Amino acid sequence: MSSSSRQPVLFVGHGSPMNAIETTPWSRAWRTLGASLRTPKAILAVSAHWYGAGTFVTGQAQPPTIHDFGGFPRALSEVQYPAKGDPALARRVADLVRTTPPTTLSSAWGLDHGTWSVLVHIREQADVPVIQLSLDARIPTSEHVEIGKRLAPLRNEGVLIVASGNVTHNLRHAMGVMRSGAPTTLVAWAKQFDDDVVARLAARDTAGLSRLTDTEHGRMSHPTPDHWLPMLYAAGAGGDDAVSYPVEGFDLGSLSMRCVRWG
Repeated sequence: MSSSSRQPVLFVGHGSPMNAIETTPWSRAWRTLGASLRTPKAILAVSAHWYGAGTFVTGQAQPPTIHDFGGFPRALSEVQYPAKGDPALARRVADLVRTTPPTTLSSAWGLDHGTWSVLVHIREQADVPVIQLSLDARIPTSEHVEIGKRLAPLRNEGVLIVASGNVTHNLRHAMGVMRSGAPTTLVAWAKQFDDDVVARLAARDTAGLSRLTDTEHGRMSHPTPDHWLPMLYAAGAGGDDAVSYPVEGFDLGSLSMRCVRWG
């Protein structure tokens, strides 16, 4: 891969952490996606799993690999993604985001599984710096889009923006299907929401996109907003660029694994 200045924006449906260590249709597709990318100067990750009060960005020179889950095989907890951080880029992100109160650099977090479970496939070498931005649970959905727009200039500075969540994420439904062992059937509300997302993206309708979880099938698809909000950052940063879908499909009958690429 050769270096280039302007980078695309990615939204990756990350699904189960086990995709990090298993060969699945999703992990294979992420490797193919990674091979299609030019080498970035750095990666800014926005993960569903750093969700709370306030906006923060990892400021360490060497962010730790966080294993923020339980009940999985030991091999998953032994995964390390040893990418360096970039404190200067973290300060640049904080300046761009312009939240109130101001975005601050944090050493209390690192790279969580929403980030490293996909980067171990997309950028296996861990050879470019990675920083991660948190999601503020207190602000309206429209403001998450605006933050994404403020991050867009990073693309011309060689920074690859990777947002990681899921287009649909009803964990109770997915876990019920997993425990039952029954054949999976795609549920109507998940397909409807996934279709609505594609329609809004095609229309470049970020305002409509930010309101989708207010619908009945939106509430079913996202009982909590954490896995949805990264999409809004990506759509804001992607702007009017051409949209493509490197990965499509559902896991466990309702979990959309769709990936979106802008540019």
